[in-house]
Amino acid sequence: MAKTEVILTHNIVGLGGESDQVKVAAGYARNYLYPQGLAIPVTQGNKRRLEVLRQRRAEREAHEFNTMSELSKSISKLIAVIHVKTGDDGKMFGSVTSGSIADQLKTQFDITLDKKKIHLDLPLKTLGEHEVQLRLHPEVVTSMKVRIESDRPAAQAETGAEVGKDHARVSEKRGRRPEVKAEEPKAEKAKEAKPKRVEKK
Repeated sequence: MAKTEVILTHNIVGLGGESDQVKVAAGYARNYLYPQGLAIPVTQGNKRRLEVLRQRRAEREAHEFNTMSELSKSISKLIAVIHVKTGDDGKMFGSVTSGSIADQLKTQFDITLDKKKIHLDLPLKTLGEHEVQLRLHPEVVTSMKVRIESDRPAAQAETGAEVGKDHARVSEKRGRRPEVKAEEPKAEKAKEAKPKRVEKK
């Protein structure tokens, strides 16, 4: 396949940024890059535009860095809550992926984040809180919390609350018994100690 060298005028993920000179398939350049204004042919005249493109690239990268730095400060304080289906034993059906987390960020906080920036060694498969790393920018790395909850926690919470109340009642009753027992002997002793009235004849 014939190759041709082009100068990129826009950032293209996986290919390069503004002012980069890269080799691509001639058909790709002719049918896509040139018509979309994403690249220009390598010519003496176009090479004079390199300084302008480098300046544009520097401004774009600075803007991205500042934007991601600000986002990292706010997103690190957030907790994304994801509800999943679980069995009777509390085990999850399926798993939570970076795509699931990206969807929740959009739904809960209106934050649009490429799932590729959400780094998971493996999909999350257990309930509870997880610390998830976010690679927002080559120079900006942060983390956020993701809490995975069962889609039916209400019944479990109510059961737990009832057990807690019953335990509190029993403890309360047990706590009262020693006081009653401790008072009874005093009352009896007081009666015994009270002298009998002697009637005068």
